[in-house]
Amino acid sequence: GTIGLWFEDTLQAIDQLTEGPQIIVGSSMGGWLGLLLAVQRPERVKALIGIAAAPDFTEDLMWLKMSSEQRARLERDGTMLDETAPPGEQAPITLKLIEEGRKHLLLRKVIPAQCPVRLLQGLNDRDVPWQHALRITENIAHEDVRAVFVKNGDHRLSRPEDLDLLWRTVGEFL
Repeated sequence: GTIGLWFEDTLQAIDQLTEGPQIIVGSSMGGWLGLLLAVQRPERVKALIGIAAAPDFTEDLMWLKMSSEQRARLERDGTMLDETAPPGEQAPITLKLIEEGRKHLLLRKVIPAQCPVRLLQGLNDRDVPWQHALRITENIAHEDVRAVFVKNGDHRLSRPEDLDLLWRTVGEFL
């Protein structure tokens, strides 16, 4: 799949399966999709909670970090394994994903989100560096934006104390 297809599915789901404003929770790429949703359907998004939100990751956290040899291989073959992942966890990276991601970049300008945003970010996240959460915070137009950094948190933020934080954050908007 690609970001565009996933985003279209997300729009369709919010339009067809829900009524009224929603609290959107998205992890990693889901945080990117949530931000896109907040921009495209502002009347449907009451608040957005991003867990290691990763807008523009295909460009900033993948493409720009690849060597010229890796980029050439990806352009030539159309796919390659993620060499930064541990052995056995290497997922394919496709040129199609990189190119599709470029159509949905958000961090190159102000993100016109019109809802409160909370970003939960682990400081031990190997996939999305904590600085990415700061960059998102700076780019969102809405004034009510907060980033919470979890000292020993990883990318998933799935320990009991992390889930507690998530539920408290959701509770802010109920």
